[in-house]
Amino acid sequence: MFVFLDFEASSLAKKSYPIEVAWVFEDGTEESHLIRPPLQWSDWDDEAEAIHHITRAEIEANGTPHDVVAQRMIAVLSGHALFASAPSWDGKWLSALLRAAKQPRHALRLRDSEEAQRETATAILRGVVPDVELGRAVADAVVLGEVRDHDVPAHRALADARDEWRRWGLVKRAAEERAGA
Repeated sequence: MFVFLDFEASSLAKKSYPIEVAWVFEDGTEESHLIRPPLQWSDWDDEAEAIHHITRAEIEANGTPHDVVAQRMIAVLSGHALFASAPSWDGKWLSALLRAAKQPRHALRLRDSEEAQRETATAILRGVVPDVELGRAVADAVVLGEVRDHDVPAHRALADARDEWRRWGLVKRAAEERAGA
């Protein structure tokens, strides 16, 4: 099953770390966690806090311990196709979380959300449109999904994961409309 995932982080610096994670399965099932950092995670950027509005005090007081979040992610997300809008950044924070929890760094892997959009549109349109037109029809569905989407990232993990899931759904519907035409 496809899963759309997003992290919020302490900063965009080299030593940044995840402070919130959320995911939404393609069926709409979702989960979100504030992440209590281990002691060695000390990076913090007030400008990042001004964007996501999560304070260091909040994650320390209300966050789930980082290792518990990592174990939950592995238990729930293993075996699923994971997608993020910024897989290089989100992958960095996923890797930091897994390493800090003494889990294999590649226990979970992220791919770009656009891949989920293209794969879904291709699966719907293959056999419906001629092979020579398939690439263009898939690209059109992806573009139509983007045109229908006007949201700006909320910079909260669950809201942004929901946006990626919704955007995938728009592409899926565009492909279904084309297939039904």
